[in-house]
Amino acid sequence: MTDAVPAEGHWNRRVWSLTWPVVLANVTTPLVGAVDTAVMGRQPDAAFIGAVAIGATVFNALYWMVGFLRMGTTGLVAQAYGARQVQEMAAVTARAVAVALVLGTLLLALLAGPLASLLLGLFQASDHTGSLAATYLTLRVWGAPALLTHFVVLGTLFGLQRMGDALLVSVLLNVTNVILDLAFVIGLGWGVEGVAAGTVISEWLAAVVGAALVVRALRQRGARRPSRHELLRRDRLTALFGVSANLIVRSLFVQLPFFAFTVLGAGLGDRILAANAVLIQLFFLMSYGLDALAHTAETLTGHAFGARDRATLRRAAGYTLGWSVVVAAAVSVGFALAGGLLIDLMTTLPAVRDTARDYLPWLVAAPLAAVGAFHLDGVFIGTTRTVELRNSMFGAFLCYLAALWLTLDRLGNHGVWFAMTVFMVARTVLLGLRYPALERRAAA
Repeated sequence: MTDAVPAEGHWNRRVWSLTWPVVLANVTTPLVGAVDTAVMGRQPDAAFIGAVAIGATVFNALYWMVGFLRMGTTGLVAQAYGARQVQEMAAVTARAVAVALVLGTLLLALLAGPLASLLLGLFQASDHTGSLAATYLTLRVWGAPALLTHFVVLGTLFGLQRMGDALLVSVLLNVTNVILDLAFVIGLGWGVEGVAAGTVISEWLAAVVGAALVVRALRQRGARRPSRHELLRRDRLTALFGVSANLIVRSLFVQLPFFAFTVLGAGLGDRILAANAVLIQLFFLMSYGLDALAHTAETLTGHAFGARDRATLRRAAGYTLGWSVVVAAAVSVGFALAGGLLIDLMTTLPAVRDTARDYLPWLVAAPLAAVGAFHLDGVFIGTTRTVELRNSMFGAFLCYLAALWLTLDRLGNHGVWFAMTVFMVARTVLLGLRYPALERRAAA
């Protein structure tokens, strides 16, 4: 098996060879949502746009809850790779695929039944929009087993440091989705059924092609099909479900402040809600770059942790942090210089533009406030130190609540942004305090 540890002097090149494919893959992701909105915008009624938006929101929330399939698989595969446990890499993947198929089938069964009506009822949409959303939901859910398998595929490819293959699968998923949306909706006039069908077909295609790439990558490293005994080892199954449970709780505490951000903005008026929506989209745009470097940190630190190589773990964490800070600083400067222009590109409403500019300094500070949180998330996910990750995220959430309680009434929306900044910094501090113990454990 090829050594995945860069030679001294080649770390910068290795970090970016792993990072740029993920950046490109991330860039294609928002394209799908934009095209979905655009093709629905050509329909005769605004209900079509609303229906797809509601359906996509439901699926995004559900799929966010199973994001542990990607994160957990990356860490476990990367560590097995570093430890040169060839068969364990194959067994981790097979176990995760089994979980993905079971959960995907469960989602299919639930959303084909009363759960769909319950979820759609939360949105209080008009009868026409609700009917279209139900149609979208009942068709789109047939892709659930495939998309969950796709998460596992990405996790394995990241863990094996096959970022080029991960890029291929992601681009295949997103570009195929766009092409089919245009063909089915604009070409054939299928409406929401066309958007749903295009997504389902692209998800299954990506899952099949991705699985083939994973099998090829594992075989190239000498892995064979895992035996039943290898798959059902109690200690490995315990590790998988322990990691998964902790990552679910961690993700909950990550998402709650962003959910509260929208809720609190709505309570402060439509103008502030709209301004926050513009700025948070720019924040998410920034996150693509930091996420890509976090994925690189996952695979490099996971490999070093599996090899029990403390020095390499430190180098991997150090180099990925250094480049993360460079990217964050560049984005902050970009927001400072061009933030007003970006706001103007996203909205033509003068009142929203002016309000967004009032809070632009918080966006300028956000990349540097968040860089440590993104990076250390990657380090602790790659090394599967998920208990520390879960506990630190809970502590950061408590800091967020305290900051919100102290400042919301006095500062209004500035308090909302201040609390979000505190949340990011607290994540960095709390995980940073636990990092030395992680290095000691790698050397044990």
